[in-house]
Amino acid sequence: MIYLDYQATTPLAPEARAAMLPWLSAEGSANPHSPHAPGRAAAAAVEVAHEQIAALLPKNGRVFFTSGATEAANWALRGAGEGGIVLPTTEHACARDTALWLGERGHDVTFLPVRSDGLVAEIAIPKGTALAAAMLVNNEIGVIQPVAALADPAHAAGALVFCDAVQGYGRVAIPDVCDLIAVSAHKIHGPKGVGALWVRDGVTLEPLLLGGGQEGGVRSGTLSPALCAGFGAAAALMAERAETDAAHVERLWSLALDRLKGWTLNGAADPRYRGNLNIRREGIDAARLISEVRGVAFSAGSACASGSGRPSHVLKAIGLADDEVRSSIRLGFGRYTTGAELDEALSLIAVAADAQARIAA
Repeated sequence: MIYLDYQATTPLAPEARAAMLPWLSAEGSANPHSPHAPGRAAAAAVEVAHEQIAALLPKNGRVFFTSGATEAANWALRGAGEGGIVLPTTEHACARDTALWLGERGHDVTFLPVRSDGLVAEIAIPKGTALAAAMLVNNEIGVIQPVAALADPAHAAGALVFCDAVQGYGRVAIPDVCDLIAVSAHKIHGPKGVGALWVRDGVTLEPLLLGGGQEGGVRSGTLSPALCAGFGAAAALMAERAETDAAHVERLWSLALDRLKGWTLNGAADPRYRGNLNIRREGIDAARLISEVRGVAFSAGSACASGSGRPSHVLKAIGLADDEVRSSIRLGFGRYTTGAELDEALSLIAVAADAQARIAA
């Protein structure tokens, strides 16, 4: 199976797995919040992971572990206090649906429209806004939003700036103007089930989870040293391999564009993270294509919304008609994708797409 669904999740790095193994044994099974020696050893591993993850984030803040980026986004939006929320129409469902939930409970929610390239058309932050949100790299179409441009009017309106940096963390520079940043381990070759919220110094959030307050008194729940250590190792590897990974992804992007004649790119080609290729072709049924090309794992959009039956709100927001949405696929590749694999996958997809097109003609 050729894996081309890197936006949904990335393969676990061997280094991350190795970092986790000691904490999955009987000797490493202590609770990191216990005061005895094994507990203190586990706590030390968690603290190392904090530092490794923080190294790829702005310096004037603190990392709090969460169960994933969904929890981090919920915490940011629901913990920012009373006031309005502003976010682009193309935000991930974890932010978009949380904003809609808050809207049903009296918060003013403003969605910023995007252009056909997926970038915000106009930034308007009304007074009384508590939080303005923007994804750094869109999970469906890969475009890089101008988060820094959002920050000045947001701060002028008295709002906090939240950045969903899940797809860009370790790959695209994160503006240091953010107040809150969500990241996830399994999108950077770490384990599933752990993420983090970075909080700028001086920013106070209401807790989302109540209990023992294990993370700085503001996030409750027993941490897994194994998951934290895997996340930390994956983050350290992202820093170490940043240039190598970027060059590899650029080569794969160029190879794919050379092969995909007759397909239309969804979203801007620049600025864009090159490991995300969202494309469409007239006469193609994406769901059928995915089932026909069984030797390749790829998708028609966000894995988080694939079971909901909802059409992609991102592709609709950039102006695609229903038939164009249905004919769109997303190919995601990265560190462990070889050029030969991508070339073979594109050949298989092309054969199946050509067959569909002939029938539709």
